[in-house]
Amino acid sequence: MLATVGFLAVLVATGSAVWLAIRGYFAMRSPGPSAVRSLRAPVLGLVGGALVAMGALEVALLVDDFSIEYIANNSATTTPFLFKIASGWAALEGSILLWALVLAGFVYTVYRQVARKGDDDGLGSGALFVLGILAIFFFGVMLTVSNPFRVCVDPAAIGCFESANFPWNGALAAAEGRGPNPLLQNHILMAVHPPMLYLGYVGMAVPFSFAMSALLLGMSGSTWLKRTRVWTLVAWGFLTVGIVLGGLWSYEVLGWGGYWAWDPVENASFIPWLTATAFLHSSVVQERRGMLQAWNFVLVIATFALTILGTFLTRSGVIVSVHSFTQSAIGPVLLWFLMLVLVGSFGLFFARVHIVASSPRLDSMASREGVFLFNNLLLTVFAVVVTVGTLYPMFTEAFTGDQVGVGRPFFDRMAIPLSFALLLAMGIGPITPYRATRGAVVWERIRGPIQFAVAATAVVVLFGNRNRFLLIGTLLAFFVMAAIARNLWTAAKKAAPKWEKSVPSAALRVMRNDTGYWGGQISHFGVALLALGIAVSANLSVEAEVTLTPGETASVAGYDLTYVESFTRQEPHRFSIGAVIEISQNGRVISTEEPRLNRYGSSQQSIATPAVDESFTGDLYLSLQAIDPERVTLGVWWFPFIWLIWVGGLLAGAAVLWSRLVRKPKPLRDPVPVGQGASGES
Repeated sequence: MLATVGFLAVLVATGSAVWLAIRGYFAMRSPGPSAVRSLRAPVLGLVGGALVAMGALEVALLVDDFSIEYIANNSATTTPFLFKIASGWAALEGSILLWALVLAGFVYTVYRQVARKGDDDGLGSGALFVLGILAIFFFGVMLTVSNPFRVCVDPAAIGCFESANFPWNGALAAAEGRGPNPLLQNHILMAVHPPMLYLGYVGMAVPFSFAMSALLLGMSGSTWLKRTRVWTLVAWGFLTVGIVLGGLWSYEVLGWGGYWAWDPVENASFIPWLTATAFLHSSVVQERRGMLQAWNFVLVIATFALTILGTFLTRSGVIVSVHSFTQSAIGPVLLWFLMLVLVGSFGLFFARVHIVASSPRLDSMASREGVFLFNNLLLTVFAVVVTVGTLYPMFTEAFTGDQVGVGRPFFDRMAIPLSFALLLAMGIGPITPYRATRGAVVWERIRGPIQFAVAATAVVVLFGNRNRFLLIGTLLAFFVMAAIARNLWTAAKKAAPKWEKSVPSAALRVMRNDTGYWGGQISHFGVALLALGIAVSANLSVEAEVTLTPGETASVAGYDLTYVESFTRQEPHRFSIGAVIEISQNGRVISTEEPRLNRYGSSQQSIATPAVDESFTGDLYLSLQAIDPERVTLGVWWFPFIWLIWVGGLLAGAAVLWSRLVRKPKPLRDPVPVGQGASGES
């Protein structure tokens, strides 16, 4: 029953997507009141079909309907409630359904904007036309090669051997399900990390669709950028949060002591983040000065195409990755779709390039536009480097048969100098005026932040730390944060007498009066915090491996680790074996931790679950390497101030979301922040 409901809902959504593409095309060509009204029914059909389909899948998971292959192979009766919900997107078919559901949600928001705008919105209708085409692909995939409602026709005692695509085939329920992949039921972030990433991935389809609509209509100018600004920022914010939560998930689940390994699928989410960041900054230049029109089309096309590439790398099975959980026929389909997106969108771009290529010339590189251009160059080079390093092994194996690897040393060697240059641009850009500036003006604005950053770096040196990467990272991160703080202090100090408020109260009001600009500045502050956390935790970390017998103590990074005893625990959904470790410092017991190995359901794969003693000064990270009745072997890491990474990254994403999702008061005639200019944009 649930399989039939879900399949029919996908069928309705697919038909609605076709209908939306047709009606969107005609509404784009002949805008008017009736054209806008004609879009309502297909949009509601698309959204309703997606909601019912996802609802049917979730209900089937909760009631253990093992007659559906997806449920039989990705859930079990012993799976906890939260992870049953998360199983809805833990495997290929469910993740495609989640993608389609999020896409339907964005389609609805675009339709609401078109409906509010009135009867002459060919640009918005054209965007719905493009979104309809995208929806046809993803819902069509679910009807064919990635159907989450395939019914089991040859059940096993655990799971399903064979299935049929259509729900009216005779379905036979398995006695028990296999359960989710062990890696995907070991931490609560599994329920949060993928949806955040998908909101970022799919959200980039909106500026892409408006860009394609503008090209189809032969429209130049910044109209499509202004229409999509909110969606772009929201998508970027969710993508940022998703990437940071993914790093935290890796850190707390995989037991290898790290949060980022330049894994191909990690890179696949990072590359579109880089191009989206470049697009956000270059779009400001176009809106302010009318420059970089053609470049913005290139960036938005590249960003959306890279989200499809990321889905291909994750779900095709062509790479070996801790994130790549499946191999299926969807790989070639996604690859062909990516090719069609690239050929179609760039073909349209080159056909219209004579319309969008003209723009004002840059007055001077010593200007905000010049810094933004430098920023774009760095981000683009960064994206190219990571893309080449990620895909090179795959292409080499495809063409030569040789298996080669591009490891962390390559990525670190390239990423570190690029990151330092980006931090420098981040600090200088917001305080540099548009058009042209004088050195004396910039020096006046950066002198204080430079002095503060040098003083902070000197403190690091006084504590005996002379690692050049640590010192450069500290200097640049404090420079960015100090420049932002000075900017806010100057604006608040100027406004305080006028409003009869204290400087701190005036600072809050300044930010509330221009959430767009200050959201960007707070986001920059968060990125600087993240960079500081990386510099400190990576360069001052301590790593050791210790083997202990019961009652024995070892010292690592100023902590005493005492092996108390081993334990085994049988829980409804997993079996755990671990060690009780008492942590002391200066003779005082500060915590007791239990690193363990977990084994889920019928799986024989043991998942190392680390134990982390968290404090303000850093994390003591314990990972169980081996255990027997006589001894335990632990991997031990000390990461000072690693919490700066999580706080900074989440602040960067949340600040942008805050800037566009909060209800903003009516702008007042407030003093303009230093270096902001009259545009109100960062």
